[in-house]
Amino acid sequence: MVERALLAGFHFKRDDRSESESLLDELEELVSTLGIPVKDRILVTCAKPHPKLLATGGKADDIVAKAREVEADVIVIDNDLAPNQQRSWEKLSGMCVIDREEVILDIFAERAMTKEASLQVELARMEYSLPRLTRAWTHLNRQSGSGGTGLRGEGETQLEVDRRIVRRRIDRLRADLTAVRKRRATQRKERMRVPLPHAAIVGYTNAGKSSLLHRLTGADVLVEDKLFATLDTTTRKIGLPDGQSLLLTDTVGFVRRLPHGLVEAFKATLEEAVLADFRIHVVDASQSRAMEFFDTTMAVLEELGADRDKMITVINKIDVVENRGLLASFHHRFPDAVYVSAKTGEGLDTLRHQFADTLRELVSQHEYAFPIARSDLVSTLYDVGKVLETEYEDTQVRLHAIVPNRLRDRFREFEINA
Repeated sequence: MVERALLAGFHFKRDDRSESESLLDELEELVSTLGIPVKDRILVTCAKPHPKLLATGGKADDIVAKAREVEADVIVIDNDLAPNQQRSWEKLSGMCVIDREEVILDIFAERAMTKEASLQVELARMEYSLPRLTRAWTHLNRQSGSGGTGLRGEGETQLEVDRRIVRRRIDRLRADLTAVRKRRATQRKERMRVPLPHAAIVGYTNAGKSSLLHRLTGADVLVEDKLFATLDTTTRKIGLPDGQSLLLTDTVGFVRRLPHGLVEAFKATLEEAVLADFRIHVVDASQSRAMEFFDTTMAVLEELGADRDKMITVINKIDVVENRGLLASFHHRFPDAVYVSAKTGEGLDTLRHQFADTLRELVSQHEYAFPIARSDLVSTLYDVGKVLETEYEDTQVRLHAIVPNRLRDRFREFEINA
């Protein structure tokens, strides 16, 4: 059981020191989320990455000496370690050495509560573990989450796992996730049968996404002040001031240096952000590095192809911001943002009106005249739009309907006065 940690970070340009300190702050919060006390931290400047230990031998020795001085059980490296570097560190120190990616994987394993999230986490962990099977991962036994199925209890037996068996398991997990995506696609089609637009709530972890969903909809979702409090999406319906309805989906939070394997593994969850009609990007106004966190989230969304469509920026937690200058900087960077407090409810009426305005930009009203023989298109229009009026004539069906702009071309041939 890991009880005490020393954090170590490396930066290779002196100008990067501030960023590296911030990343160490975040790493400390990540490690603390696992319930591991942080005894001390050390930041090392290196001219270039050392192929064996990232740092030169002397600086690596200093880190090991500091770990022994504070009686640490584990050294947590903020940078990504290649398998051979991880083994070199453990040989040098004689203790467990893990990197930032492994910390995040452990947190995700503890937070996974549904079958889907468990599959996603296990896939990422298996792909991470494959080149590291020679390591005795005894620290994996510290997992205690109730929902994940990953590699619990297999720490000492990792040495006995054949690479072929692991690859076979990875193939099986990928197949299972493909099936999950198909089920989610079916569920999404069922949602589409009710002509409701859909928005995805995105943002940096702990920005208040779940709190916002809870406040807007009264949804019974987990709301905790900790990183990655929940990994599972929740979708709820909200009524808007103009009578429209909107589906809101909370998505998993982002973090700097999010392991690429997790981005891939969580596409079944994150595709909600890709396929939504628009996105609601929540930013924590109380966080001093909020701008960087915004950019991190946007970078991941760009990788997923979810950064090109309509997005509403929501500056949350304004109730705890005492520095008016900080809010002024937000106004300068995000002139069209909505400022709210999910805790007190301030600004939420404005946000609801913004949702309504956004929907009006995404849909439009049209009149159609369909031949009687094209009942298939009439049925489709009922599925994907909102039919306001229908009139049957001898040779055609005339409809007045609200249609999503992205689907307008499907019916344009039969549009009256197009």
